[in-house]
Amino acid sequence: MTELTQIILDNEAFIYKIVNYFPYYPDKEDLFQAGCKGMIDAYFKYDPSRGVKFTTYAHDYILGEIKEVVRKEKCVKVSKNINKLKGKIEKAREMLAQKLMRMPTDTELSKYLEVPENYITEAINSNVYAKSIDSPVGDTTMMLNEIIGSPTVDIDSLIFLKTELENLDEPERTIMIKRYYEDMTQTEVAKITGLSQVDVSRREKKVLTKIRRELTFDNN
Repeated sequence: MTELTQIILDNEAFIYKIVNYFPYYPDKEDLFQAGCKGMIDAYFKYDPSRGVKFTTYAHDYILGEIKEVVRKEKCVKVSKNINKLKGKIEKAREMLAQKLMRMPTDTELSKYLEVPENYITEAINSNVYAKSIDSPVGDTTMMLNEIIGSPTVDIDSLIFLKTELENLDEPERTIMIKRYYEDMTQTEVAKITGLSQVDVSRREKKVLTKIRRELTFDNN
């Protein structure tokens, strides 16, 4: 077994963690293979004398190759059926919002369009593949790295952050997705979840505090 093969095997879980940045992509193995290619590129360019951990160095190479696969796949497949459904959802959302005097839930859209709810959710989230640590959060100027309270965040912290957001219980998970992936205001999220704006704010702050506290603890 070559050293490069061993490195791939040793870091298989690490590559899959980056693959999981893209939860709505249908073929995880394609992304894993792309991630392996990125790790190989990093292996040949890595200079240990610079004092940077190999996985930290390799992260951007792995992510770059995976993003390229996602981008191409999105252009070929997602753009047809999903975008067609997204158009129907937007029209249905406007009609139902006028009728209900609030934004409709995914369940209500599913019943109205007679489409399985998981299809509705997939269509709405089809362009939500990854969130940069340096991207603005929701409708604020705050960055994710400011939320977790550290100007420099290692890859393990980023993976932890992504996992924590995906593993939240309801309605916290919906709140965080709508706020930080779909750029909705707290008032809009309140209408969707049936909560008050104050309750949405309270739950959102509680999640952010928990993530910040656990990340700070893990980094000490």
